[in-house]
Formats: sequence, C-alpha cells, structure tokens
Amino acid sequence: MLLDALHRRILFVGGKGGVGKTSLASALALSRARAGERVLVVSTDPAHNLGHLWNREVGDTPVRLADVGGGALDGVEIDPRATIARHLAAVEKTMLRLLPERQHAPARAHLDRAREAPGSHESAVLERIAELAELGQDAYDLVVFDTAPSGHTLRLLALPGQLAGWTETLLRNRDRSERFSAAMSGLTGRADPEAEAQAELRRALQRRRDRFDALQKSIADPQRTGFVVVFTAEALPVAETFEVVANLQEMQVPVAALIANRRSPDDAGELLQERRRGEDRHLAAVRAQVPGVALLEVPLMPGELTGMEALGQLADLLESASA
Repeated sequence: MLLDALHRRILFVGGKGGVGKTSLASALALSRARAGERVLVVSTDPAHNLGHLWNREVGDTPVRLADVGGGALDGVEIDPRATIARHLAAVEKTMLRLLPERQHAPARAHLDRAREAPGSHESAVLERIAELAELGQDAYDLVVFDTAPSGHTLRLLALPGQLAGWTETLLRNRDRSERFSAAMSGLTGRADPEAEAQAELRRALQRRRDRFDALQKSIADPQRTGFVVVFTAEALPVAETFEVVANLQEMQVPVAALIANRRSPDDAGELLQERRRGEDRHLAAVRAQVPGVALLEVPLMPGELTGMEALGQLADLLESASA
C-alpha cells in the first residue's frame, strides 16, 4: 500500500515541470487526512497552483482545505516577499532602537537594497520551509511540500548546510567582536550600545543557525523525511528522474518513492496501446536503474483534476496502488 511506503512526517514531492506534482502532493495529503491525521500541504513553487487546484484562496499562512474522516488538511503557498518583509521589519526595529538617529536613513537604505539582493528569495523560501517543518512537529502529523521543478528544488535542498555553515562563520566573528566590546565596557565602566546590538544579533543568528541545522538533519533522516519523485513515462521526464535521484542520493536525501503519473490505458484503441507499450519500456528502464525504491503507477484520469471530488478520486487511486 502506498501509505505504508510513504509513512513519514515530512514528504517532498518533486520532479520535472508539468508532470502533476501539485495534484499528487494534494492527493497524498488528502489520503492521510482521510486516515484521521492532521496534514499540511505547502507549495514552494513561485508559480503556485495549489489554490487553483482546490478552488480556494491560499496564502502564506495555513488555510483549511478539507475536514475529512476525522482528519484535517490545511494549505500554504509560500510567499518569499512576505517572509523577507517580516524579517527586515524585525531587523529595522532593532536597528532603529540601537543606532543613533543620524544613522537611521542609511540603515533603511541598506535594508531596501537587501530586499532585492541576489539569493534573498531562495533564502526566504528555505527559511519558511524550516518554519513550517518546525510547525509540523507540534501542529501536524504530516507536512507535504509541493516543490518547484527539479533544478530549483535541488538547489534549495543544498542550501541548509551552506547557510548553517555561513551563519556559524558570522557567529565566530561576533564572538571576537563581543569580547572586544566587553573589554572596552570594562575599561570605561559604561554600558556599550553596540555591545547590546551585537548580543541581539548573535541571538538572532543562533536561532537561524539552529533552524537550518534542524532542517538539514530532518531532510537526511529516512525515518522522518522522504522525497517522492513524480514523472511521466516519457523519454525526457525519465532522463530527468535519473538525474534527480542521483543528485538526491549524493545529498543523502532519502528517496521514498517514484510515481509514474498519467499512465495510458491499454484497452482504449491502438493509438493508446502503442503509447502504453512505449511507457512500459521506459518504466522497465526506471526499475532497472533505480532498484529498491517503490515505483507506483497512476492512470490517466478523465476531465480536469480540480476540486475536492477529483482529488478524492486521485487519492483513491494512490491508496490502492502497490509498488
């Protein structure tokens, strides 16, 4: 059963663009909610489709998508601009409190530049992922991250370790600066506003380092986290799937399952039968190259896949799927 293969606290659902990641992430989340669990599905893709899929307004804070079977399903579409705005507002409040008034205008100008700095959006998305993973510890039984197309997601998953190391370097620099400020305060006998600012910055950096460190450990824990790679049984998506799996394994991110989506029927005329035979050849290659990972097949569904009823039907298919 699919739910047995994917029984983790955190699932990342990824793959090439256009293969049905959002639909399957939502159906996976709905399936676990129908089993009585509290589930959060999170879209990290800048081109959000979660709200359109559920016919609901979905934003950067959790909104209820469904109450089913004694469980509940909430949704979030990460807004990196909102995360950056919250972070910079907190920094500005601290800076204006601790800096002399003559430095307020340059400080605000610096923060405005930081808002659009290269990498700021990726860092904000990662920070929000870390926050929502933390929230999942207490408020949810499962958090499903519906991720951006493969290349973007792989870069994002490599960031926690990089940012944690970078923050650790900043903390070591702060240690030296704080020791110097403490020595100067001892000599003058006066409290040093800069030392207070340094201490507050240090606490903020420690919180950020600890958050990224916890996310990195969580992502690498196969008992807690798994990555589900979605693809269609065609040449390009299959080739990209091999690359994604290899990169995930190199980063020590556990691959929980592969899902071949939109499988053609084999009883609907010669055209689709021929297409099905081609898909069979691609799936044989996947099984040979990625042994030991559950490979699940989901048939092509009729109509537009939006709304609770259609997602419920997709969840039914996932629940009955076997590796």
